[in-house]
Amino acid sequence: MRSTGIYILLAVLSLFTACTGKQAEGKTVTVTIEPQRFFAEKIAGDKFAIHCVVPSGQSPETYDPTPKQMVQIGQSDAYLQIGYIGFEQVWMQKIRENNPDLQIFDTSEGMQFEHNPDHHHDHHLHAGGVDPHIWSSIEGAKVIARNTLDALTQLDKENTEYYRKNYNDLLAEIDRTETEIKHLLDPLADRTFIIYHPALTYFAEEFGLVQLCIEMDGKEPSPAQLEQLVTTAKEHHTKVVFIQQEFDQKNAELIAKETGCRLVRINPLDYHWNTELIHIAKALADGETD
Repeated sequence: MRSTGIYILLAVLSLFTACTGKQAEGKTVTVTIEPQRFFAEKIAGDKFAIHCVVPSGQSPETYDPTPKQMVQIGQSDAYLQIGYIGFEQVWMQKIRENNPDLQIFDTSEGMQFEHNPDHHHDHHLHAGGVDPHIWSSIEGAKVIARNTLDALTQLDKENTEYYRKNYNDLLAEIDRTETEIKHLLDPLADRTFIIYHPALTYFAEEFGLVQLCIEMDGKEPSPAQLEQLVTTAKEHHTKVVFIQQEFDQKNAELIAKETGCRLVRINPLDYHWNTELIHIAKALADGETD
């Protein structure tokens, strides 16, 4: 059981922390997911090492950290959380209790969250009814970048100008990404896509798209729900079904067969945030696959 695993891990953690202290050399910051590491490394440059907890290919909704990772978190100068993702809902309180001196910053602060996922047909709720996938959007990227800048300047005031320059360079990169995505998506007539897990709600909102989700309230859909999804997809002339490596593909493959949609593999958790969003836009625009 997951709860039993948590207690075992915390017991092991206490043994580790009894004989290890914060590393004397170098400054480190821990983040939850790889897109955060992208933003943090762009701004931090060579001033901080950025460690990511959830490895590529693992779901941040259900991931449990290793004892080694928990020790690494305790040795960090700060933790930058993404907000409402499943990993943080389970683990952040324990991390705080075991590391009372660890500075924790919320990089989602100031974000206008989506609270009504039914509006986007994605039927998925997280803690407090919040959709946490803010990094899969331009607005979310800017919010994360700004909060990351604030955290780093608070941690290391003497290098404030260095971080500000890197931050402004990152904003320019985010703006270029937005321009390219708009160029790809603006001509689209059919603007609906299907995805298993609703990771692109904010992306869809920003660029006038409709996201249809296979996952229903975090569960596999019933036959009736699948039938309704196929009907809706056909009505909207949907062309693409996105599949993600963290989730089962059989229902996506079934829907693609029933609707004639292309299956396109994406990874919204990829470190290369800008490249991945452009890949998603290209897939919608011209059917590019991996």
